[in-house]
Amino acid sequence: MTLEILIIAIGALFSTIMIGVTFFINRANHPKALWMLFFTEMWERFSFYGMRALLMLYMTQVLFFSDKDANQQYGAYNALVYTMPLIGGWIADKLLGFRKSIFLGGILMAIGHLVLAIPSSTTFFLGLGFLISGNGFFKPNISSLLGKFYEENDVRKDAGYSIFYMGINIGAFLGSAACGYLGQKINWHYGFGLAGLLMVLGLIVFALFQKVLENKGHSPVPHAMEKRLYGWKQEHWLYLLGFALVPLALLLVKFYQVTNYIMVPLGIAAVVYIVWMGMQYEREMREKLWACTLLIFFSIVFWGFYEQSGGSLNLMALRNVDMRVGDNLLPSAMVNNSINPFYIILLSPLFAVMWKWLNRNNAEPGTPLKFGIAFLLLGMGYYLFTIGGKVGAATGLMPLIYFAGGYLLITSGELFLSPIGLSMVTKLSPAQMVGYMMGVWFLASAFGHDLGGWIGAQMSIPEAHADGSLFTAAESLPIYMNGCYQISMISLGGGVLIIASSFLVKKWMHGVK
Repeated sequence: MTLEILIIAIGALFSTIMIGVTFFINRANHPKALWMLFFTEMWERFSFYGMRALLMLYMTQVLFFSDKDANQQYGAYNALVYTMPLIGGWIADKLLGFRKSIFLGGILMAIGHLVLAIPSSTTFFLGLGFLISGNGFFKPNISSLLGKFYEENDVRKDAGYSIFYMGINIGAFLGSAACGYLGQKINWHYGFGLAGLLMVLGLIVFALFQKVLENKGHSPVPHAMEKRLYGWKQEHWLYLLGFALVPLALLLVKFYQVTNYIMVPLGIAAVVYIVWMGMQYEREMREKLWACTLLIFFSIVFWGFYEQSGGSLNLMALRNVDMRVGDNLLPSAMVNNSINPFYIILLSPLFAVMWKWLNRNNAEPGTPLKFGIAFLLLGMGYYLFTIGGKVGAATGLMPLIYFAGGYLLITSGELFLSPIGLSMVTKLSPAQMVGYMMGVWFLASAFGHDLGGWIGAQMSIPEAHADGSLFTAAESLPIYMNGCYQISMISLGGGVLIIASSFLVKKWMHGVK
């Protein structure tokens, strides 16, 4: 048995044990729906992150995009993936309901993964188009549906979302490890195909266990959905819309230069709508909405830096990290993309227990302070990369221990922000705007990914020297290290700024943790 397969097998066993332990500890403390949504999201994230592990390398090594174009293409794809939930969240809130929106999104995503498995360059952008449209209907609504099972000030809520987030990352870890190994070592399209099969498994889980959702997640206007327009139910027109968005997404991700011209007006429109809606509420609810919006804005910068993991850090791992373990050379796609979710699997139960213990002792930091700590940890992680770069300067290969240590700090920062952000949106948003604000949360991620693509392009390695010779590892490493150092300094400064301003944001939250 090769070391790669052994790692995947041990990882699968470890993930199973962690699921069992978490279920045993929390089985009586959380709604049954948490566990069904946990497994649905786990297999969906297997497929999504399994594909993501291969995407950047596939573009540079098979489609022969330059580093700069691949980073911007990757940024545009992810920006659109996280922009589409603004549409999907609104449709679920106002028309289709969470359940049917989740199922529609899952079908579209399964088709997208299976299209990518077809060995043809012409299917590449078509597959991405299906994934973008499907994610818009799936991603915001499964998180919003979970929030329906907790009361507004339920102290279990952050712990519940942390458990849910662990499910996301078990899927991400297994998908990155399995698809990364299969795609990079055996055949790219086998990796994409495995991602598609596990997306189908997620859909089966969601379909078979609907009863645990009780009466939640249905359309808010069921009679309107039954009305016919040109012979079709309005509900069916919404399904058609999901498929109609595919070619639009295909064109936007292929011609990534156009993305900014769409995203900036969309972002402005989203903020204007929030301001207009906020003026319809009483002062307390309005200020909660402002607090939510400000923290969402901070998350844009965080995701711009964090998402180098799938872009520039993916290429840095390939070229400038020593992936040797004994006599084995591990695939960079497998290591770089599975190490972050592995840490989250390991740390999420500890964070869930920590939040509960701190809350019981009236010592839990508020959401704004958690966001500030997230930035500090992110900056420390990137700074550890620069230290590793200095250690490996002679060979151009950063020792794996520094690469793994940097990711440990970055992952800890993520756990202070991402699951807490999901919970924050459901706690601070008016009931009529939860789906929309969850869409705005993912829109901020979209802006962050777009920013991340631009940052990655600045860290890109030129294709060759003027004389045609390729860059060596010793020459490319300083370019990556300069980018990591700048990210580190900005993150640390941002963390201090957020912590300093947290008292004002906390005041707007009116007692919500």
